Amino acid sequence: MEISKNSIIPNKTSKSILLDVFYESNTKKKDVIIFCHGYKGFKDWGAWDLMGKAFAKAGFFFLKFNFSHNGTTPENPLEFDDLEAFGNNNYSKELEDLDTVISWCLKEEQFKEEINTESLALLGHSRAGGIVCIKAEEDKRVHKVITLAAVSDFKRRTATVGDLETWKNEGVKYVLNGRTGQQMPHFYQFYEDFVANENRLTIKRAVENLNIPFCIIHGDGDTSILVSEANSLHEWNPKSELHIIENADHVFGAKHPWEKDELPQDLHKAVELCITFLGN
Repeated sequence: MEISKNSIIPNKTSKSILLDVFYESNTKKKDVIIFCHGYKGFKDWGAWDLMGKAFAKAGFFFLKFNFSHNGTTPENPLEFDDLEAFGNNNYSKELEDLDTVISWCLKEEQFKEEINTESLALLGHSRAGGIVCIKAEEDKRVHKVITLAAVSDFKRRTATVGDLETWKNEGVKYVLNGRTGQQMPHFYQFYEDFVANENRLTIKRAVENLNIPFCIIHGDGDTSILVSEANSLHEWNPKSELHIIENADHVFGAKHPWEKDELPQDLHKAVELCITFLGN
């Protein structure tokens, strides 16, 4: 298995994008999966590496990356060392990052014999579930889309970061990272960007207009994003596949760090559902 970690690719912003690829090097052109991490997440969190290996073993070309403003740095991709960048992140930046990654993947010379450019799937966890739905609806290069424990509404979450008047006056609100103990900043630009781009950033609109295969995977033990949000996504696009994993939590049994050599049982189930849906 070929595994390339921490490649740096240029970006339209000043922040580079760090990414990993997993694939079996052979003469077969492989369907592509691009994975997007969620809020307060990163590409190396928990069991995501094992997930990449599982997809590669199943015959896919798997790519995962750090959003440019997720708060980690190329020098230290496992820690939130750049809280200024985190505070300046927003949904539009994440969509632009994903666009950059798709373009890079499809045009990268070293992979031209490895990938099937006519079969690209997006896989998004948590907040990025919304991101991949929006991107899949607007980008013809995307052929299938899968969400893992996805959000269904950015507006509600944007407004709950704090009192808008106080947030505007102070310019920043903080959210505690329970794992690291850090106070994670959200600058007021986050709200401004959402308001300026609300139509594009409405997940319901994107999902209703999706005309490609769409798979929704959620755990009914998820207390971070309730399973009702998965049900909403499915109601908005009745042709979608909906899979509820009994008792699975928001991260499908994983944690950070993940020190075992095998996927947690619920994440293994989620990966198997993805593989079946994608048809390999």
